[in-house]
Amino acid sequence: ARNARGNDGQGTAVTRKLPTRRRVMVGTVAFAAVPIPRSLLAGAPVTHEVEIKTFKFDPPTVRVRIGDTIRWTNQDIAPHTATADEFVWDTETLERNQSAEIEVLEGMELSYFCVFHPQMKGKIDVVE
Repeated sequence: ARNARGNDGQGTAVTRKLPTRRRVMVGTVAFAAVPIPRSLLAGAPVTHEVEIKTFKFDPPTVRVRIGDTIRWTNQDIAPHTATADEFVWDTETLERNQSAEIEVLEGMELSYFCVFHPQMKGKIDVVE
């Protein structure tokens, strides 16, 4: 290993070992072995959260990719659903604090509403 000389800012001489190529490479390999969370990988499926509260879907539009999952959680006292406009998919009834998930598939219906409260509307925006 090579040595570097300097001072500690108070006039005291300090000698420290500089990293060798082998130490740098071992550190790099060790770093590369650390698992990367799925959410940080490009294209990895992600679960998107939509809260149902005060008779609204929050967020009203959720941006997703094909293969992602959308989870709706009812925070209201009243029961709700997230149901495709053409009734192709449905979370079924969600009571308070209940959740349901739908996987985003190619060609699926992207607009939805609550069967019990039709004024509640949401959208799915598929991005690439």
